[in-house]
Amino acid sequence: MSKEKILVVDDEEDILELVRHHLNREGYEVRCAESGEQAIQTAKSESVDLMILDLMLPGIDGLEVTRRLKNDPRTQHIPILMLTAKGEESDVVTGLELGADDYVTKPFSPRILIARARASIRRQLKEPPDETAVIQVHEIEIHPGRRTVQINGADVNLTYTEFQVLSILARRPGWVFTRSQIVDMVRGDDYPVTDRSVDVQIVGLRKKLGECGKYIETVRGVGYRFKDIS
Repeated sequence: MSKEKILVVDDEEDILELVRHHLNREGYEVRCAESGEQAIQTAKSESVDLMILDLMLPGIDGLEVTRRLKNDPRTQHIPILMLTAKGEESDVVTGLELGADDYVTKPFSPRILIARARASIRRQLKEPPDETAVIQVHEIEIHPGRRTVQINGADVNLTYTEFQVLSILARRPGWVFTRSQIVDMVRGDDYPVTDRSVDVQIVGLRKKLGECGKYIETVRGVGYRFKDIS
């Protein structure tokens, strides 16, 4: 049974109890907080393996909690799974760019929440990815050093930017990347490119990957992720 500690932050008592119940059933140790201030205090005083954070909180909201935790060396390692209401796409983008790992929209399925929580903890426990190592995911093999891509042994001819985008997504399956994060990782902060340019790169990349293009998933209003291999 899992013994990781999860901090659940929500100002609605019924949601806290619902999430606590399902996490306890999975064997997780659960702490609860009803405000952003309490969440920050708990994260700093206890060893936390994951925070499930509602964005709409009284006082310090979830985005500010994320900003403070990710700017603090003592807490920046804690993965954050955001709980958001439908229609908060701009907040989701902001949260991800502040350092949150993933999000689930309300109303949510407890099974989906548990799966996302488990995936976030699993990714956190893994060693940091070797940026030079060969990436083998699904039927795709990516050689960063040689800058080559093969699908079932057949070469795929990609442009520089397409190769970079594919490598970013495939190196961290399941992670959601916003368009601006992709731009920054491909070219750097000063590269003048629009969200639309990222979308065009994704369209071309999917076409060249053929059947494997389905592994690049669109997260509506937010960005893209590579289908998790688990």
